[in-house]
Amino acid sequence: MGKVDFKNVDEYISAQPEAAQVVLQLVRSTLGKALPGAEELISYKIPAYRLQGRIVLYFAGWKRHYSLYPAGDRMVAAFREQLASYKVSKGTIRFGLSEPVPVKLIELIAKFRAEEAVRRG
Repeated sequence: MGKVDFKNVDEYISAQPEAAQVVLQLVRSTLGKALPGAEELISYKIPAYRLQGRIVLYFAGWKRHYSLYPAGDRMVAAFREQLASYKVSKGTIRFGLSEPVPVKLIELIAKFRAEEAVRRG
């Protein structure tokens, strides 16, 4: 699937295994609500959200997990306790597909990244 050039997020999600589609739709919905006014697009072949010309957050589905990117040092430090049960490495937060989607945490992360983008803006 890495060679596919998706035209939009609907295409991306529909290309995922069925079990992942439900989870990714919930992640997408959560990010859409947390980032009002953000443009949803495909960048680097995965879904992304752009505010004020800057990419705020990416998400991607994998075989056993889904990820949010980027997870910078400031963000990881700000959410250290909430992220303790998830794998965080090299700018990536991994969430298990078989675990409940941490909607509130994802919403907080999205808002944090949006505030960073506005400050850099």
